[in-house]
Amino acid sequence: MGMTRALNESTVVVTGASSGIGAATALSLAERDAAVVLAGRGESTLRAVAERCRQLGGRALVVPTEVADPIAVERLATRAVAEFGRIDAWINNAAVASVGLFDEIPVAEFRRIVEVDLLGVAYGMRAALPYLRTGGGGVLVNVASTLAEVSMPYQAAYTAAKHAVRGLSDTLRQELRITGDKGVAVCTLLPPAVDTPYYGHSANHTGRRLRPPPPIYPPETVAYRIVRLLQRPRREAYVTLTARLQAWQWRLAPGLTERALGRYAGRAQFVREPAPDSSGNLFQPTAAARIEGGWHGRRRALIRTRVIGFLAGSAIGAVVAVLRRRGFLVWGASPGTGYRARQRVGVRHAR
Repeated sequence: MGMTRALNESTVVVTGASSGIGAATALSLAERDAAVVLAGRGESTLRAVAERCRQLGGRALVVPTEVADPIAVERLATRAVAEFGRIDAWINNAAVASVGLFDEIPVAEFRRIVEVDLLGVAYGMRAALPYLRTGGGGVLVNVASTLAEVSMPYQAAYTAAKHAVRGLSDTLRQELRITGDKGVAVCTLLPPAVDTPYYGHSANHTGRRLRPPPPIYPPETVAYRIVRLLQRPRREAYVTLTARLQAWQWRLAPGLTERALGRYAGRAQFVREPAPDSSGNLFQPTAAARIEGGWHGRRRALIRTRVIGFLAGSAIGAVVAVLRRRGFLVWGASPGTGYRARQRVGVRHAR
């Protein structure tokens, strides 16, 4: 069902609202006269985003929140209701990351990523549900990633947490059907690489400076998709054709795609500049309220076209590989021998 009010009459909580996708989403909602509750660790950065929201005509409440603390998240929900009277939607967007080989990421950082990226989402869902139920309905949007379906080297903790977010969303959706809470919609969003400060803020244990692997999309693209989900909830939504193509590849030929994406991402997320070992913003918030990460250049369109072409070609190759493996395609067989060749392939596989 989703929200029972129009956006200009609704209250929306956004976590991770001090920069990137969260800030872009808050501004997009403010343009539609929604009341936005901005949650994040840095109060000064949240206030800067709130001021921009008010300039656009929206109402904004700043609630500094550590999403890894369940009591703080409950307090966030209480403050939102005390200020605006209700919660119509809750967007779980806060996330942190540590980039490096699995066995070289400090245990404390791995734990921190799970606490923020997974448990922070769980705490947000638990805090929002009672208010969405009493309000007659509402929308939960869990911002995952294409890494909730595919995987990427050097991103073990983040990938594991995002896979878990997707499973958690699926499970809650099932339980809401069982309990008869049909008015509450749970949506999982899977965006590709986005031009946000994420890579600049991430912990880095690779010795090289990080960058998002192309193609890179502006955060406003994701914000627009989130707003659309609030208006028309869907079980899952991919942001851009690139994300959908990656998912198709992974489903059709997981082994082949795992190897190809591993080779590509192993190179594409680094530049040739050295970088010191750093814990990034895992334990301390950053001071700047920035939406974009500064990765868009003149070659963006060309790179995007080439990468999408590569993904489309790989997807076609994956389909062909699956058909060959199942015996529907046999190279070198004449039209007259195709059926018999398929029969022989089927018998060989049966043995």
